[in-house]
Amino acid sequence: MEIIVPVTVAFVVLYGMIKKVKIFDAFIEGAVEGLHTLYIIIPTITGLVVAVEMLQQSGTIDLVCKAVEPLADFFNFPKEIVPMAVLRPISGSGATALLTNIYENFGPDSLVGEIASVLAGSTETTLYAVTMYFGSVGITKTRHTLFVGLLADFTALVLAIMTVKLTL
Repeated sequence: MEIIVPVTVAFVVLYGMIKKVKIFDAFIEGAVEGLHTLYIIIPTITGLVVAVEMLQQSGTIDLVCKAVEPLADFFNFPKEIVPMAVLRPISGSGATALLTNIYENFGPDSLVGEIASVLAGSTETTLYAVTMYFGSVGITKTRHTLFVGLLADFTALVLAIMTVKLTL
């Protein structure tokens, strides 16, 4: 398994030599293009990271979770999932930390652990993805993308709960 990267690099170099490509020049051109892309998306990434950190540190995410918990009780799904369901579209690392916490407190084979696992695998960090992909190509009007992405995340949440409950 450790040999895959060196073999891939050697293959690319040999293929380039066979096709008479100036390999180093192509590498430098690609590196410059990558740095240009990074230059374009760094402000977007910085803004997103600051916004997520502000939401977490200000307690806004906790307030949203507290507001949604009665709804979770009404629909009879575990309120322990609410913080992950709220944070997952915003922050993948934050949601992973919550997933780990759920595993430690309830176990991966518990109802909460299984729902959290399915939720982690079937949802997207929608705000991050929209910010990164649209920001990297300069699109400022996302139209319905954000709404549809969040709707897909909500659908995944509902189906994760239903699917896990049906399999028990």
